[in-house]
Amino acid sequence: MNDETNGQINSTSSESSGNAPTQSEIPPQTTTPQYNVPSPRRSYLVPIGIGLGAGCLVLVFAFFALMIGFVVAAGLRGGDGRGGNVALIRVTGTITGGKSGIGLLSGSAVGAEDVVNQLERARKDKKIKAIVIRINSPGGSAAGSEEVWREIMRVRKSGKPVYASMADVAASGGYYIASACDRIYADASTITGSIGVIFSGADLSELYDKIGLRPEVIKSGKFKDIGSPARPLTSEERVLLQNIVNGMYATFVRSVAEGRKMALSEVKKLADGRIFTGEQAVKLKLIDEIGGLRETTLAAAMAGGIKREPRVVEYGRGGFWSSVFGGDEEALSQLEQTVVREMLNTLLEKNSTPSGFK
Repeated sequence: MNDETNGQINSTSSESSGNAPTQSEIPPQTTTPQYNVPSPRRSYLVPIGIGLGAGCLVLVFAFFALMIGFVVAAGLRGGDGRGGNVALIRVTGTITGGKSGIGLLSGSAVGAEDVVNQLERARKDKKIKAIVIRINSPGGSAAGSEEVWREIMRVRKSGKPVYASMADVAASGGYYIASACDRIYADASTITGSIGVIFSGADLSELYDKIGLRPEVIKSGKFKDIGSPARPLTSEERVLLQNIVNGMYATFVRSVAEGRKMALSEVKKLADGRIFTGEQAVKLKLIDEIGGLRETTLAAAMAGGIKREPRVVEYGRGGFWSSVFGGDEEALSQLEQTVVREMLNTLLEKNSTPSGFK
């Protein structure tokens, strides 16, 4: 049986082999060249951009959430739980007649225009019951100090109490400003006083001769180059400058006498340019009490009719752009708001579609 089966298999295979076409009968096959097509590379720029945009958006929303939280918290603190608002205005640095700023070599300067504007805003704000002026200044411009002095007197006439808090130094123009306030507080170690006016210059003519420098001046009048370092003062120029200094000094003394309610003769005894500590100034009636900013604020709040813990509203606090560029605080505040708004709009446009966010 096995033989038969093997025979059938052999016969079948022989038949199939006999019918198979030869190699010459197989039609030639055309081969197509094979090219290695590289697999498409993934672009990581799109997901990275989306991730960065989403991260920035989250940061912006977190920032605004924090700001809203601070505003709400401030509103709660200033609500029923507290009795009213006390404005805090800082006078820090050399007093100038213009805008505040920071110089690379001159240091910080407080502008009389900025302080006057802040005082005016506090005077018109019905929520402000009292004002505290924190002074840390060695003085500066006589005209700038006078402008601030007049504005403080205007605020006092409106019925709002104005208290001064002296820090490390409140001398010369710094004391000029403080003298207009209802009451003055200072630390025992505060340096104050220096009531007076000074004009200083330098005669460098001998130095110019040694180095061979010969300045040439063309002027319209004999006093036009007064104070020039290229020559000494003439007797006429000395008289002219002394009269100017005396006039400014008289205004300074009168302002202190009026603000402190002291006799003019009493002020003149102390107005020879000397400085005092806070402890000495109390005994001389140049200031009222020894105390820091906290004591001054509570006393001002009480004078303004605030019976509970006051909420302090600080005026003139500069933001990021102000610290970098200085200048007009209101303009810089608007710049900050515009920059933040444009950033937010840009992020929303990039991460959103007509139907919603991507």
